[in-house]
Amino acid sequence: MELVKITEVGPRDGLQNEKTILSTQDKFEFVSRLVETGVKHIELTSFVRKDRIPQMGDASELSALILPKFQNKVKFSSLTPNAKGYEGAKDAGFQEVAVFTATSETFTKKNINMSIEESLDFFKPIFTQAKTDGIQVRGYISTVVACPYEGKIKPEKTLEIAERLLDAGVYEISLGETIGVAVPSEVETLLEVLLKKIPKTYLAGHFHDTYGMAIANTKQALGMGIRSFDSSAGGLGGCPYAKGAAGNVATEDLVYFLQREGYQTGIQLDSLVSASQFMEEKIGRKLTSRTYVAMKNAD
Repeated sequence: MELVKITEVGPRDGLQNEKTILSTQDKFEFVSRLVETGVKHIELTSFVRKDRIPQMGDASELSALILPKFQNKVKFSSLTPNAKGYEGAKDAGFQEVAVFTATSETFTKKNINMSIEESLDFFKPIFTQAKTDGIQVRGYISTVVACPYEGKIKPEKTLEIAERLLDAGVYEISLGETIGVAVPSEVETLLEVLLKKIPKTYLAGHFHDTYGMAIANTKQALGMGIRSFDSSAGGLGGCPYAKGAAGNVATEDLVYFLQREGYQTGIQLDSLVSASQFMEEKIGRKLTSRTYVAMKNAD
């Protein structure tokens, strides 16, 4: 069976957008359970100012617990919005970091208080230092199909930014369908433009499930050769800059779909449900993953 790479983003992208601020010990338990599922790529945290994003305020403490224990089993990454964040991630022992921008000027301004051009310039010291340090850099591009402020985005804009990130040195680009409004035909249009210039091995799908289209969009991307996807256990999170936006596609739904379609993920669904159930109790709200709910209720 063909292997599909899944990057579990629940500990960072998921929890960062939950109202509940978890203890470091609860996060450690969550990640430990995720490791037991067999997932090999986990976005662990973000090195940001605690007053800006308190959910990620324990990045150093959590990394000190997780990396020595599990880094021989899992490739962990950290979001690093600036050079200071990069140094924090490097000092913590990360071998992979991530940077993020968007296709929409308005979204980028509201998200990180920079223009797109400024954000790309801002990352240059990170790329330079990462190359020296032998640390891989992953790139995120948000609002690749539509923006809550600017509406539909032309695929050519995403291509322009993606090519610049690749030229700077990213090894993979996560295409963020941030507000979850896209349908498969729009994903097809986007990928048709990108794949003319960028090999499929450099691209990953990052689909949100606001309108229940994430799995359909995954199927479209699969059919066009994409073999890397981001997901969040239980469907944790959302987007604070896009009102009403649901979280990432749930890892349970993605794994169930891929396995039934005949792909290999290396992730055990039963263990994944256990990890999400633990998190559901800690955040104090019901998780919405259909596969999670079905399997939990079947026990």
